[in-house]
Amino acid sequence: MLTSLVIYCLVGAVAGILAGLLGIGGGLVIVPMLVYVFGLLAIPQELSMHLALATSMASIMFTSISSFMAHHRRGAVHWEVVRRIVAGIFTGTFVGSCFASTLSTGFLKIFFVVFLYVVAVQLLLNKKPKGSRELPGMAGMFAAGNIIGAVSSFVGIGGGTLSVPFMLWCNIRVHNAIGTSAAIGLPIAIAGTAGYIYGGWNAAELPPYSLGFVYLPALFGIAAASVLTAPLGVRLAHSLPVDKLKRVFAILLLVVATKMLVSVL
Repeated sequence: MLTSLVIYCLVGAVAGILAGLLGIGGGLVIVPMLVYVFGLLAIPQELSMHLALATSMASIMFTSISSFMAHHRRGAVHWEVVRRIVAGIFTGTFVGSCFASTLSTGFLKIFFVVFLYVVAVQLLLNKKPKGSRELPGMAGMFAAGNIIGAVSSFVGIGGGTLSVPFMLWCNIRVHNAIGTSAAIGLPIAIAGTAGYIYGGWNAAELPPYSLGFVYLPALFGIAAASVLTAPLGVRLAHSLPVDKLKRVFAILLLVVATKMLVSVL
């Protein structure tokens, strides 16, 4: 158990830095790492992806608070955007996580792999959406929130890979988009965690110390480390060549996605 907690802390440390530094959901790292660790712990394979997604979602509650407070102190959170999109975020994420709880591990892994490939290609090409329009009205923001929330629930992320491009497209500056994305990550995490707890409440063969599909030992280690490292990622975001770091991260995602795809096939 002690070795597992150390591993969970390392995963959380990396996830916290990425959340603050790149505006990219730490779940892109947390989920595949947890799937690997759960395999070593002999947790049933048919539950590994559900547990990883749910635990990643729960950990983002802690990461996002630490991250968005650091961004808020720098004036980088666009609170009007948060207010207008939060209703759609809650409904899309909760419904999405409840639905994901009913799907097979194989399907969820394939969905996650495809998402990783899409994100990696986007990072390698470094193509940012052109600010070609303003933020939509309440109906449009509600729809956008539902889409961002639903997809995020299927891949266990805080939504940064979706909400940041959306805000850039709507003429919001990149640092504000990253900071606002961190704030949006909190309602995504709350709704997603609630959905996975509800969806996994009566699941068979859950490991001890599980709350629905949320695996509490992993959550404790990841949250403890990520809260400490997220502010570091925010500071680094204002001083390092983020675009170059994103390309390196993209290569890592391609390797992880390919490994997961091979394991599924």
